[in-house]
This record gives sequence, C-alpha cells and structure tokens, in this order.
Amino acid sequence: MSSIAIVGAGPGLGSAVARRFGREGFAVALVARDAGRLDALVRDLGGSGITARGFVADVRRPEELAGALRRAADELGTVEVLQYSPVPHRDFMRPVLETGHRDLVGPIEFSVYGAVAAVQQVLPGMRRLGRGTILLVNGGTAVVPHTERAGTSIAFAAESAYGHLLHERLAGEGIHVAQLVIPGAIVLGHARKDPAVLAETLWGMHRDRHGFRHFADDLDS
Repeated sequence: MSSIAIVGAGPGLGSAVARRFGREGFAVALVARDAGRLDALVRDLGGSGITARGFVADVRRPEELAGALRRAADELGTVEVLQYSPVPHRDFMRPVLETGHRDLVGPIEFSVYGAVAAVQQVLPGMRRLGRGTILLVNGGTAVVPHTERAGTSIAFAAESAYGHLLHERLAGEGIHVAQLVIPGAIVLGHARKDPAVLAETLWGMHRDRHGFRHFADDLDS
C-alpha cells in the first residue's frame, strides 16, 4: 500500500484532501504540531472508513519532520504523494521596512528548510516506486510579493523556485512536482476556494500531471 502525507494537516484543507485521496484508496499520514487536533482528525476520517494516522512534528525542526515522515512510511506504506501545506505564522507577515534579517529566519525555516527536509525524506521511496507526486500549496504572495507581508513573500518565492527545480529535474523519473497557489483565504462554500473544491483540484493535479504552477482563483480574488 502507498500513502499520502499531508504536512500541515488541519480540519480545513488537510481534512478535505485526506478524504479525497482516501476515497481513491490511499492511506493518509497527517503531520502537524498539535497532537490533539491530529487525534480528532484521525477519528473523524476513520469514521468515514479512511485509514489515517497522525504524526506530530514541527516543520521548523527538519530532523523531527523527517522522522515523522519516516514513521509514516513504515506504518502506512511508501509515501507516494507528499503535500506540503503548513499555514504560515502571522508574525511572518511584517512590512518589508520593518523586516530585519532575523525576522526572515522563521519564514525560511518554515517554507524552505521544512519543504526540503520533507522532500529529501520521501524521495527515495518514490524512486523505488517509480512514481510519485509532490504538491506545494502557497498563498498569492508566492507569485506577487506584498510589501506588508515580506516574510511570506520572500520565503514563498524561494519555495516556489525549489519546487520548479524539482519539477524539471524529476519529471523524467515519473515524479511530478506541482504548486497550487491559493490567493486570499480558503472559504467554505466558495466556488473555487472551498476546501473540498481545492482538494478536488489537488487530486486532479496528481492525476493529470500537467505543468508546475496552478491557480485556485484569480490573483486579485
């Protein structure tokens, strides 16, 4: 059996993606910092017949994140799909002229070091399978930097560059790397940004394997 690992799993998008991939037979590894929230998600998904387990890790601690993903593969099967979608901290979103070099440590650890650690951990398993998908989920500042959100603008741009490099390098090995940009907030009931709609979009990106960057909605939405 292969699995999907959702890094930054929560009751919104993470839960919706777990349900969508779970319906296709994937076991689901949920990775987040809050053990209580993970336990609740696992119970909820189990009630729908989806095999899911929670793994506690902080994406700003690369060794901890790698260990969680290693345990996920051991318990649920090789990670065939990795979704990296932790929600940035509010203190990453400071105006550019109020952002010093130390203020960038957190955003870079969060969006770049964590993403690299996750990819490096799951990539050998994907190579053994001969297939895999890496899905990066970012906000609109990944594409259009915002002067009031310097940390995420800089870190998302770096994460995007890393993802694009992976997309080009791994395509020949049957491993697809793609980014979903979600402008603004995820909104229940929204035609394009409802969690279930976004989960369907991410499933389609995994299934269809076309291109690197995809947009959930118009950038000015």
